[in-house]
Amino acid sequence: MAAAVFKQLSERIGTSPLARRYRALPPLMQRLVVVASAVVSLTLALALVYIYLSPVIAAGILASILAGLATGAGALPALFVRDVSHRTLCIMLGGAAGVMLAATAFSLIVPGIQYGNEIWPGKGIFAVALGMMTGSLFLEVADRMLPYERFLAQKGELIGSLRKIWLFIVAITLHNFPEGMAVGVSFGGGDWHNGATLAIAVGLQNIPEGLAVAMPLVGMGYERRQAVLIATLTGLVEPLGGVLGLGMVSAFFPLLPLGMAFAAGAMLFVISDDIIPETQSRGKMRAATFAVMVGFIVMMILDNLFS
Repeated sequence: MAAAVFKQLSERIGTSPLARRYRALPPLMQRLVVVASAVVSLTLALALVYIYLSPVIAAGILASILAGLATGAGALPALFVRDVSHRTLCIMLGGAAGVMLAATAFSLIVPGIQYGNEIWPGKGIFAVALGMMTGSLFLEVADRMLPYERFLAQKGELIGSLRKIWLFIVAITLHNFPEGMAVGVSFGGGDWHNGATLAIAVGLQNIPEGLAVAMPLVGMGYERRQAVLIATLTGLVEPLGGVLGLGMVSAFFPLLPLGMAFAAGAMLFVISDDIIPETQSRGKMRAATFAVMVGFIVMMILDNLFS
């Protein structure tokens, strides 16, 4: 019954004058209409939240969305770069590893311990250690079970390299969720300054992450727009975490240090087991080693500037 109703409704919508006008538009105009509709819908939703719930909640949702979209903004250069050599790919992966190491240390582990000590005085470090081991074990299981061959962009690719890149993407997605929760919790606690500062820091951190996701995919044969879309999607889990952190700050606050530690363990697993070894896959790549250092230093400076 429900399927029949849905089918009938879909047919009516598809044959409506508005739908016919939309299909008659050029492809570029169709995309602009979709983007404009999404912006208008989001604006109306935030306005309703602002009026009926709280300005702080509306600001928190908007901040987490903008921070997540920064990942897509960082991936945009992938649309214009022509070819990516193996050396360049290794350097980019090295830079991404450095960024992730710094983000793991300063954006996840350190605040995770602080939050943990607020909940369990003097024992936050043990909660973070447990979460980190859980995160690394989760990716160990995921590494064995995920069907990476389905993600091949073209025949003849080395599945090992692509597997590492997709495992990296999974880890970045996990890493973004507790960051979104942290932004939501900051706003939900009523602290506009801390919430805005954290959202800016997360957004700046997401820019190199987006490029780190998109460029290796382009190098492995993915279409540029597809690579940018995948990178953007990895950041869009942050608004989900932000909404959860905002809406149920009391219930989710005890889970925040564990979530941060879980993401930290996942990131360390990928960096150590896959990303850094991949940068050395064709002999010693001293440039990739220095890229790790540069990525770490840049992210360390950005993170501390906005802490």
